[in-house]
Amino acid sequence: MKRVSALILLFQLGVCFAANTIIAIVNDEAITLQSIEQRLNTVNSFDEKIDIVEKQIGITLQMIKVRELDLSPSQEDINGVLNQLAVDNNISMEQLQSYPQFPSLIQQITDRLSILNLQQYITRNFDLSEDEINNCISNINDKDTKQIRIAQIIISEIDNSDLIIDNQEKAVRNFLLKLSDHITKGASFEVFAKLYSQHPSYANGGLSDWIFVNNPNIEMFDLLKDGEVSKIYTTEIGWAIAIKVDERYVDSNLENCKEKIVYQKAQQFYVNWLKDLRDSAYIKIYTDKL
Repeated sequence: MKRVSALILLFQLGVCFAANTIIAIVNDEAITLQSIEQRLNTVNSFDEKIDIVEKQIGITLQMIKVRELDLSPSQEDINGVLNQLAVDNNISMEQLQSYPQFPSLIQQITDRLSILNLQQYITRNFDLSEDEINNCISNINDKDTKQIRIAQIIISEIDNSDLIIDNQEKAVRNFLLKLSDHITKGASFEVFAKLYSQHPSYANGGLSDWIFVNNPNIEMFDLLKDGEVSKIYTTEIGWAIAIKVDERYVDSNLENCKEKIVYQKAQQFYVNWLKDLRDSAYIKIYTDKL
């Protein structure tokens, strides 16, 4: 009887050791048979098994970076996915938690959210060039939305120690009126903007980016005639005058087009980043264990 018990125990230990057999080493971390056994059981060929191991190596490399950069998802984010999963499957949270695979599901959700956080972090600073934006616009046929560019002179205060705070607005408005009068008589708006504007756009003559004509304030600028100076208006940092510089018509889906280009660039950048990450990592696959 003792012999039989010993054999059973030995068999159980053997299964445990087999399940935790190391399949690959990624830097200082091990990928065990147990962690990918379920996926390995769904394939037959050696190449398919290697492909599963390779994918797990990629996940492991990314999770190492997630921990290094402290990008793990919050419990609130994980609970949000679980709640949505329960709703999508028309079950209660208690029913979802009762499934034997629930701990594995938690790990999958955590990994996916972690990698999503990493992707967003690595590709966070993507901007489009002027050529890419123009290319996007040129490929849109139904150009039905108007955009304009304006130039502004924005002044928040007059540098005069004799002025009290209550008189600053009056002093700024009087100064802008003088500038407006000179511009109307032929003076260069661009030169005055570079000399007097207290907004960062002064460097390029007060010129703005392209603006959609989609609210009353922008419509006011759009109604300006060529060379006409606007009335004085209030901004977040002071008072201003403006002129309309240019206009164009673009499709209302322009932003969607731009987002698509940014997504494609970010996706390719992340793929290249992952390749570099793998190239710099220590990786050892024990193919004989498959």
